[in-house]
Amino acid sequence: MSKPTPIQETNGLARSHLFTVRVWREDLGEGCSEWRGKVQHVTSGEVRYFRDWPGLVACLQAVIGNQSADTRGSYRAIEEE
Repeated sequence: MSKPTPIQETNGLARSHLFTVRVWREDLGEGCSEWRGKVQHVTSGEVRYFRDWPGLVACLQAVIGNQSADTRGSYRAIEEE
């Protein structure tokens, strides 16, 4: 039996994850803006939205946590406007 590649599953858990991340500046009016973003897990299609950089990390941890019982994270889901 050959060794699994980094993207193959080991004991039913993915050994690596592939994401797409989209970030943009959202105009809030009156000269204010904030960063917003979307993270999509490529293989499952799961999508999360975030409003700040710590939110990006939390989204990544949440998606990986959903894929593995060993890793749990929290996230703040934001509906796309």
